Amino acid sequence: MSTPTTDTGTVADPGPLGLGAFAATTFVLSVFNANLITAQTLAAVVLPLALFYGGLAQLLAAMWEFRKGNTFGATGFGSYAAFWLAYAAYARFVAGSLPPATVHEATGLFLLVFAVFTVYMTVAATRTTGALLAVLVTLSATFIVLCVGEFAQSPGTVEAGGWLGLVTAVCAWYASFAGDSTFHRAVLPVFPDIGEHLRPHRGHRHGPFGVHA
Repeated sequence: MSTPTTDTGTVADPGPLGLGAFAATTFVLSVFNANLITAQTLAAVVLPLALFYGGLAQLLAAMWEFRKGNTFGATGFGSYAAFWLAYAAYARFVAGSLPPATVHEATGLFLLVFAVFTVYMTVAATRTTGALLAVLVTLSATFIVLCVGEFAQSPGTVEAGGWLGLVTAVCAWYASFAGDSTFHRAVLPVFPDIGEHLRPHRGHRHGPFGVHA
C-alpha cells in the first residue's frame, strides 16, 4: 500500500457509493440465500443489480479510490465489483450447464477464493474504522458459512449464510450513510480509533473506507 502523491482535493469520497452498491446487492442475494423469497425470481432481481450496481458502480468507486491514492479502498471495491460481475456471469451462463452432481463444488470453490480474500482484507481493515471492520468481519463469516454450506450440500448452512449476509448488508449501509458528507459533520460514529486499540502505536486515516498506506 503506497502513500498518495497526487492532489486529490477535488475528488469526492467514493466510499459511500461503493459501500451502498455492495450493501444493496448483498442484501438482495442474501434474502434468497436466507430462503425468505422463492429462488425462482433470483435471476430476474439479483443479476441486474449484480451487473450494474454491485459490479459497475463499485468498479467506478474503485477507480476513484485509485485516484485518491487509497490502495485499500481500490482493492476492496475493485475485487467485490469483480465478484458481482463474475457471479452474474456464473449464475447466468455457467452454473446451469454444469453436471448437477458437481455444481455445488464449483460454487463452493467460487466462494472459497473470495472468503480467503475477505479474511486478509479484514486483517488490513483493523487499521481503518470500526464501521468498515464490522462489514468485513461479517462478510468473512458470510463467505465462510456459504462456502461450507455449498461443499457440504447443506441447505440449512446456506440459509445461515444468508442471514449473515443480511447483517453484512446492514453494516455496509451503516458505513455508507456514516460517510455521507452532505451534513458537513459526522452523522453516525464510524469508530475511527479501532486501529489504535487493535494495533497500538500505529496511525490510520479517517473515513469509512479510508486507509491510504
